Amino acid sequence: MPNQAWNRLLEGNRRFVEDTPHHPNQDTARREALSNTQTPFVSLFGCSDSRVAAEMIFDVGLGDMFVVRNAGQVVDPVTLGSLEYGVEILGTPLLVVLGHDSCGAVTAAYDSYDSGETPPGFISDVVARILPTVARARKNDRTTVNATVAQNTMDTVEKIMQLSAIISRAVDEGRLIIVGLTYQLHDGRTTVVAQHGGDEDAVSTYAS
Repeated sequence: MPNQAWNRLLEGNRRFVEDTPHHPNQDTARREALSNTQTPFVSLFGCSDSRVAAEMIFDVGLGDMFVVRNAGQVVDPVTLGSLEYGVEILGTPLLVVLGHDSCGAVTAAYDSYDSGETPPGFISDVVARILPTVARARKNDRTTVNATVAQNTMDTVEKIMQLSAIISRAVDEGRLIIVGLTYQLHDGRTTVVAQHGGDEDAVSTYAS
């Protein structure tokens, strides 16, 4: 079932890229059927960026995707609890961490790393959470913003696996695949940069 969910997600993104979306599960009947229950096939942790609307880029509809979003995919206890709810309570067999190029939060951390200046307000908290990833990216010779986005996506996958016993157990038991993807704004394509569980052939090596 996890591999079926993964293939379904890939097919939806392919339709979006090719401009042949089906817009499934968006009618009145679907809305009414979901009034008392939900059985999404994927949990997704993505960025709040307005250009990365998860249901649209994977061509899914109501009740298909359990989505958690914040700026830069910053992991915190509430995020982990939400993702654990999707995996353990709703039973989603697939968990996707979705980064994207030209990410504003990663760019802010990238610039702060170079300038030493801190952005105003609570934006500084977001930047502080991403700065270790910027340092790790530089150490790994990933020196552009988009390469840092990929590092951030990989790091987020690893943090989730390390911090959440519920999610890591689901992966170990074969009930869950967790995949890190980066999304290209100009053409809508996604690239696998990290994976735990499932068919290892799905993994593509990221080149900075």
